[in-house]
Order: sequence, then C-alpha cells, then structure tokens
Amino acid sequence: MDEKNTPIRTYQVCNVMEPNQNNWLRTDWIARGGAQRVYIEIKFTLRDCNSLPGVMGTCKETFNLYYYESNNDKERYIRENQFGKIDTIAADESFTQVDIGDRIMKLNTEVRDVGALTRKGFYLAFQDVGACIALVSVRVFYKKCPLTVRNLAQFPDTITGADTSSLVEVRGSCVNNSEEKDVPKMYCGADGEWLVPIGNCLCNTGFEERNGECQGEGLCFNHLLRRCSPPLLFLPLSAPVLHAYQSS
Repeated sequence: MDEKNTPIRTYQVCNVMEPNQNNWLRTDWIARGGAQRVYIEIKFTLRDCNSLPGVMGTCKETFNLYYYESNNDKERYIRENQFGKIDTIAADESFTQVDIGDRIMKLNTEVRDVGALTRKGFYLAFQDVGACIALVSVRVFYKKCPLTVRNLAQFPDTITGADTSSLVEVRGSCVNNSEEKDVPKMYCGADGEWLVPIGNCLCNTGFEERNGECQGEGLCFNHLLRRCSPPLLFLPLSAPVLHAYQSS
C-alpha cells in the first residue's frame, strides 16, 4: 500500500537472518534506440536494520545495480561476472516497525546513469546481499534536446551525447521563405538543453519575421514588378522520432 492506501505491486526480499546472501533480479532486454547514455530511476523502500532484532552482522542496508549490453533480446542465462556494476544504492530513508504500524511508506528515489552504450540494447540487474527491500518501480530513459527554432533556423530533436559533459553540434535549417546569412548551429548539452546559438537566417524579400516565421506574400520579378501568390511547398517526410523506453 502506498501513502494513499492504494495497492502497489513490488519485488521484495528480506532474507536478513542468513549470512552471505546473493539474490538477483534481472530485467528483460531493453532496446536503447539511438541513446548512448541512459538513466535509471529506481523507487524502493528499505527496512532499518536496527529495527530488526537479532540480525546484527547479517542485515544490510544497500543493494547493487548492474547492467549487461547485448544485441540478443532473448538471452536466457548471463553469468554474474558478465555484468558491469553501475553503483551501490543506499536509502536516504529507511522504515521501522513503527512505520509499518502507522502504514507509513518511506519511498526512496535514486537516479543513476550509464554510458557510452554501443550495442542494440541491455539488461539491468539488481543484487541483494542481505537487505530487507522492496523495489516499487524502475524507469529507464534518455535525454534529448527538443525541436526548436532559433534565429529563423529550425533544429530537430537531438539525443544527447555519450558523456555527461559532451556537446553535440547540430546544424539548423532555415525556416520557409528564408535563407542563410551565417551557417546556423547550436549545441545539444548533456542535460537536454540547447546551448550557444551561432549564425542565423534572414527572411526573403517581401517577407518579415513574425513569431519565428517569415510571413508575407513575397515579390515576383519579371518585366513588371508585381505581387504573386505563394508557391506550393513540398515538405519532405521526416524520419520517425525515437522515444525513451520506459520500464516500470
């Protein structure tokens, strides 16, 4: 039950009385799409070892997070030594017997990241070494800089780079009825924010900038100067946008 007394499904383990625990839980294969770095958000509860009598030395208050890259989406057996460790996860808040009696759930949220990923997908694994823990949810996602228009240039959705400090250079394309003055560029930062706009586009003759667009009727030049109707626009089909995989 959560704080609103709504039933929730969890994965639980509480083998705190026996030493040398080594319990594993593994996810299904997760396709990474175009992401080189992914983020894992874990929500969990953890029991305070001091609130459990007679378990000193065998009770733990941490668990380990691992990953394994693979092009195979149906691997049945992966050896422990094939997994790479991401981190040891500890709780900011642990619960006691009093909290159970009062139906208070102290939910922890931790986020970790891993990269650079190179294969088609990966598996996540959680190792218990003797904690009293319940996994409430696991969400896997990546970050991207959203489609935007700056200086009359459009920049597409762009997935962030492999490193937490990397900048991905992206060239923009001029909006309709405009031309490049200086090559428009921006950089997609690791946090999903656009940085350092460079260059710009200018509206064609007869058009003026309004709300990031070039609006107007334009001018036709032949033996007489006259206004003409806007030309037909042929828009190319855009490639499908890859979205972050979510696991719960």
